[in-house]
Amino acid sequence: MVTTLQPRKPENRLEVRAWRQLPPRMRVLYIATHERTGGWLAEALESDSAVEIEIVEAPGTASGMVQLRDEVFDAVLVSHLPGELDALDLIEGYRAGGADEPILVLGTQSEQEMAALCFEVGADGYLCVHTATTRNLLWTLARAVQRHQLLRENHRLSLAEQTRLQREHDEADKLISQQRALIGDLEALRQGDPRDKTAFLHLPDELILHYRELLRTYVIMGSGNLGGELKRLAEMLVAAGMSAPQTMQLHLRAVEELVHGLGARSSRHVMTRADLLGLEVMVHLAEGYRRRYEEKIHPPRQQILPGFA
Repeated sequence: MVTTLQPRKPENRLEVRAWRQLPPRMRVLYIATHERTGGWLAEALESDSAVEIEIVEAPGTASGMVQLRDEVFDAVLVSHLPGELDALDLIEGYRAGGADEPILVLGTQSEQEMAALCFEVGADGYLCVHTATTRNLLWTLARAVQRHQLLRENHRLSLAEQTRLQREHDEADKLISQQRALIGDLEALRQGDPRDKTAFLHLPDELILHYRELLRTYVIMGSGNLGGELKRLAEMLVAAGMSAPQTMQLHLRAVEELVHGLGARSSRHVMTRADLLGLEVMVHLAEGYRRRYEEKIHPPRQQILPGFA
């Protein structure tokens, strides 16, 4: 049985402001026994309804399951009649089956006695039909609907965020792999054998650790306060005879370890700062080798003191 109730007009400005917070319409499944139908519920809501409500009656648990499987509802109302219809068992089974609609329990027992039990099985509230007003039922139902809408939206946004972060990590891994392949090509060409792409320099652990900490600091602070540190690092690399591909090997190893340690955090900022660090290190390295070349072709000469010509 389907009953559609039209909302009455608000009587004052207070009702107008309050009713704007309610959804304009709701489709509700009411699960009851064969003896106790939803006629009383329709009469109660019709007398004081602020929204358009469509009530679909389902006699018994099996009928309710069929309705939930085949149709979409904004909320579910369940009568609790011990010995005839146990709402607690019904809701527990619904939740175990994956149903996520807001569910309210209507019964004759007091709310102090039943509310906690209903919450424990996954219901969104309990109302005693002897003491609850129609307005109370309407607002409790509307708040349950809004809560589940927020939960679904939050879940959707959470999944979207997880997908975005995973895509960023995949892109970072792909970029690191491409850069490592490029370094392998350059290093093989430098050594004169284009087929050999594995001839990398064994990097000292102390140097790797130092560069890793430098990268972490750079990601947080940027290059503002690290110019001197980067220049000293480049001087160390030049003194050790490190080539540009070998320096990039060091850089990529530190970047890869840092990205994999991010977990569920975004890698976009890290990759952007890491690229800037790599560029700045290469500039300092090139400048260091340029100075060494200038010193080689223009070695310093001992000047003759005046009077000793």
